[in-house]
Amino acid sequence: MKLLHTADWHIGRRLHGFDLTAEQQNAYAQIEQIAQEEQVDGMIIAGDLYDRRLPAETSVAMVDSMLQQLNLTDQIPIYAISGNHDSATRLATGTPWFKATHLYLHTDLSQAFQPVELSDTQLFLCPYFEPFDAQQYFSDDSLQHLDQAFERVVVEMKQHFDPTKKHVLVAHFFAAGSSTTDSETNLTVGGLAAVPTDLLTDFDYVALGHLHGKEALQSPTIRYSGSPVKFSLSEANQEKGVWIVDTAYDPVRLTFKPITPIHDVQQVTSSFAELMNPDDNDTVDHEDYVGITLTDKQPIPNVMARLRDVFPRIVTLGRTDGFETQVRYHGESSKQIRQKSPMDLLDDFYEKVAKESLSPQQEKWAKAALKVAREEGNQA
Repeated sequence: MKLLHTADWHIGRRLHGFDLTAEQQNAYAQIEQIAQEEQVDGMIIAGDLYDRRLPAETSVAMVDSMLQQLNLTDQIPIYAISGNHDSATRLATGTPWFKATHLYLHTDLSQAFQPVELSDTQLFLCPYFEPFDAQQYFSDDSLQHLDQAFERVVVEMKQHFDPTKKHVLVAHFFAAGSSTTDSETNLTVGGLAAVPTDLLTDFDYVALGHLHGKEALQSPTIRYSGSPVKFSLSEANQEKGVWIVDTAYDPVRLTFKPITPIHDVQQVTSSFAELMNPDDNDTVDHEDYVGITLTDKQPIPNVMARLRDVFPRIVTLGRTDGFETQVRYHGESSKQIRQKSPMDLLDDFYEKVAKESLSPQQEKWAKAALKVAREEGNQA
């Protein structure tokens, strides 16, 4: 079987206020083209289709359109899971009839133990889960950490191994020994642990999502596909793309297929004069998203406006002495912000501070607090 491995689409994501819809549509079109050119037997999407658990209507429409094009028009089987940024409940809508078109979208831990049977391969689709989910499934309160829970999950999966087939795991987590960027959630926060890679050695291939760089983990059979789009300046040097996984070989054969962005992401360190002189900065595409660090020691009048005339997609501005200028981004207008619900505003704020969306439990607490606030306001 030849499979395309992708993950972390994060539809709805913005880069320092800049809308990335065109970038994401461009990356998707290239993924679709690669899948057709390679004549893959299916596409793996290892979580985080959305950027947040409460996606905007435009994001929902975009994901729906992408999946329909791939699955119904192109007739490519899809093997997808929910990630930590997704709402498992929202993604699960429609799954009872998805399998009729070979669209497998697993959003609950219990589904991880029902392998998708292909001609020579078993696919185990394990959605993002927390230790509490494993405690409930196994009725075992001793599973306090993710590594403990995942060890139990793997033992259960191996009970369903067909010895005549290859075994592929699709999952979304932080694997021990991986490197991260500042746009990714750190799963070691809050008592959660990384999953040791030695738990995964019985699988012929492990298709991971969560970390945005394909080089985050160096293993011949355990790989992150990385995100198809650069979502932060710390990803500037990463090569984006997808893996083609061929299970007909032993070990499985991996081929990386790159994706070319419309506008790249760059980190630039230079003097103001050099940046403003086209002859001195021909290595920088002025249409790219750029983070600029100035080497100048003296203050420069109206520096941001002058730089933005040359670099319209400037996302950060700092100096080598550590001083950083607050950039006013071309993001949402004040009118758009005022039209947002309190929950959307809270989710936006939390994500900026914590680099992740609210968890389902946090959403419940927030909604309960807002309900109390409204009731007290009505009584005042």
